Amino acid sequence: MTSIPHPNSARWLLEVTAASASADPTAFQEQRHLLCSVAGFDPASRTWFVRIGVLDIRALEILQRLYEAAQRFGAEVRVQAIVAPDTWKGPCFTDVGELATLAAAQADRSRPLGQLPVS
Repeated sequence: MTSIPHPNSARWLLEVTAASASADPTAFQEQRHLLCSVAGFDPASRTWFVRIGVLDIRALEILQRLYEAAQRFGAEVRVQAIVAPDTWKGPCFTDVGELATLAAAQADRSRPLGQLPVS
């Protein structure tokens, strides 16, 4: 699913964010303990963030922990396809077809990501 980028080819990442739920200090520390090994934290926006360039065991662990935070603490998790910044040195999706469906779904903001369109 990933490969070494070719010149002039698009490089894609999944950017996953989780807005930290308002919580008492003890619950926030539990949330921090759950997420600190899989995502960075921006204290100004109280948002956890991570970029994924390959769907492997580690990516699944990251997603599982973020969704566990949503379930346990009410964090709001969002996933979107983004173009990899030039500074990104990790793995990335390079075939536009890999994320084309995801990007199209993300662009269709009238329905949740992953929900099939109503015909």
